[in-house]
Amino acid sequence: MTEENKQPLEEEAPEAEAAPAPQPEEPAEKAAKGRKKKEKGITFTHEQVEQMELAVKQLEATKDQFARLAAEYDNYRKRTAKEKETLYQDAKADTIKEFLAVYDNLERAAAAPGGEDDPHKKGLEMIFAQYKELLKKLGVSEIEAKGRPFDPERHAAVMHVDDESLGENEVAQVFQAGFIMGERVIRHAVVQVAN
Repeated sequence: MTEENKQPLEEEAPEAEAAPAPQPEEPAEKAAKGRKKKEKGITFTHEQVEQMELAVKQLEATKDQFARLAAEYDNYRKRTAKEKETLYQDAKADTIKEFLAVYDNLERAAAAPGGEDDPHKKGLEMIFAQYKELLKKLGVSEIEAKGRPFDPERHAAVMHVDDESLGENEVAQVFQAGFIMGERVIRHAVVQVAN
């Protein structure tokens, strides 16, 4: 080719690039544009609206049912935890109550007359002190009765005495110690009350 032939070809090429020919749209793109136009103006039939309202009501009912079920489960969990604690406290109180007879015997043995040098008496006093400490660790304490006003919730009166030096309904003597665990009475104190 000569230079003359090359020159016209070079000139024609820029013209072709400057104005590209419009390409026809593919059918998928036309369909997408058509869908977008239809989505802007959606209309529902009366039947479809009723179905949607029914679905919303069912969803609300399911939400309400779920909330009720969750609350019911939470109440059940709290109730069973409380029952479990109550059962534990009942079993503990019943067990301690059975051992209170040992307390009474140790108390009588420690109060029995005997010399201070008697090794048996010292041993009993040590065991009794250890027993009291054990009860204290378990949350059990002796009910204070002597010199206090009579309380039917904590005391069991078995005798009455007329004594002018004591006040009305005052506990004059304790025959058997009473015990409480927290606020629960394990055993009432058996007492004599002044009139």
